[in-house]
Amino acid sequence: MSIAAPDSPVAASASATPSRLVNEVDNRAAYVSFGLAYLLGHGAAAVSRGDSPLLGLPGWLPTTLLGIGLATGITQATVAALRAQRGATGPDVLSGQLLGASWIAAFTALFLAITGLTSALDMPELQPVLWPAGSGLIVGLLYLAEGAARRNLLHYSLGVWLALASTAALFLGTPGLYWVLAIAGGGAYALAAVLERRRLIQYAGHPQH
Repeated sequence: MSIAAPDSPVAASASATPSRLVNEVDNRAAYVSFGLAYLLGHGAAAVSRGDSPLLGLPGWLPTTLLGIGLATGITQATVAALRAQRGATGPDVLSGQLLGASWIAAFTALFLAITGLTSALDMPELQPVLWPAGSGLIVGLLYLAEGAARRNLLHYSLGVWLALASTAALFLGTPGLYWVLAIAGGGAYALAAVLERRRLIQYAGHPQH
């Protein structure tokens, strides 16, 4: 009678860890891109706008820097999410797709809210204030949803900070609003990028179930 050797726990653990890492989103590149967008875009607005600007920069430059950084960050986040879905089960794939669609729906709603409000009040000068704060709020709330769905405490905490900092900055007007977004927002992304590496290392050593 032949006796089959039991599977080695070490081998089982080694084979399980890579599959878990494949399904885990690595946000480092996205965090760096968003952080640079906040730091350079909002930073340029902070030093060039207000009653006594520190520098005379072209009006289009802050928006361009912010737009390039955000577009790069969204691309990096999408690539990371798609990479993490390889080998995922049906419910996980559907959850990722719904979270991705939430970004489109949320920013479409923000566009309608800001343009509708400023048009109804005939105050287009509010748009340079509402867009940065509203975008930070939307991104923060989306991070809350993604962090809860993926059980990612770092992502969730970053969302809380962005949502609160972006809305609280409205009390400061300009250029204070831009300083808060550049320092508090950009700094939070920089810290999150550093902590993300530690989170992934811990995740590899102790995969969640």
